[in-house]
Amino acid sequence: MSQVPSDALLSATDRDKLAKLQLYARQVVEGITVGMHRSPHKGFSVEFKEHRPYVRGDEIRTIDWKLYGKTDRLYIRQYEEETNLRCTILVDQSGSMAYGAKGSTKTSKHDFGVRLAACLAYMLVGQQDSVGLVTFDTEMRNYIPPRSKPSHLRSLLGTLAASKPNGETAISEVLTKLVPKIRKRGLLVLISDCFDEVDNLLRTLSYFRHARNDVVVFQVWDRDELEFPFRGRTQFRSLELASHMRLLDSSLLRKSYLENLAKFRTALSAGCGKQKIDLISCTTDQPHASLLASYLAARGRSL
Repeated sequence: MSQVPSDALLSATDRDKLAKLQLYARQVVEGITVGMHRSPHKGFSVEFKEHRPYVRGDEIRTIDWKLYGKTDRLYIRQYEEETNLRCTILVDQSGSMAYGAKGSTKTSKHDFGVRLAACLAYMLVGQQDSVGLVTFDTEMRNYIPPRSKPSHLRSLLGTLAASKPNGETAISEVLTKLVPKIRKRGLLVLISDCFDEVDNLLRTLSYFRHARNDVVVFQVWDRDELEFPFRGRTQFRSLELASHMRLLDSSLLRKSYLENLAKFRTALSAGCGKQKIDLISCTTDQPHASLLASYLAARGRSL
């Protein structure tokens, strides 16, 4: 497994990128009004939250027997944890995430994802939450366990600064290998274009949901992928397999491409909805501050 890069292992370019990344994250987070933090996870700790009806499979020790004596009905006492949230952020660094970089002034999907991860890490550490990081393609290239110390943030940002998109991807396989590392329930954030078999991806994400983790997927798109603006004969080259390229009439390809894209997005959205996974579709031209503010507001309303 790759080790977390220290300043000594970062190139001058990476150190410059790290400084800019930290500044960007701070500016974005300062632009978001974040309320008092309270973990949404419920357990058996300090503060009573509410009752709910007992359902088969609930632990007997959580039954409020005094209330049962009064009502002759079984209710569960739920508590609100005062422990901080544990979050693991996964950033896809496969070749397809490089789209939008070369020969363009646009932000690549990977750069967008790195900045989004930096903003989330900066915000969570500022709330004294524990944050970990995974960068991956076909394997986990870096794994940093969740911690909450301010000094830990620099390790996270250093790894993000040194991350470079390249090669193929295997999201489902990486998630499967991550399962035994997530021993305590918390929040799992996947930042990726999600180019994988939908059924396999949903199946592996469901492992974390069954363990009562919250799962959030930020699916990153370049607008070209959504709108397919190409015209005439165009050469398409795989960013994951350089030898794969085709010269095609894009006007003939456009209809079938958009139809397949719609099927892919519908299947992923439906599957995430069924698993109660938050799926946020975002494009590389969106400001991170407004994206995060909108999501946090929606998340707050749903808790």
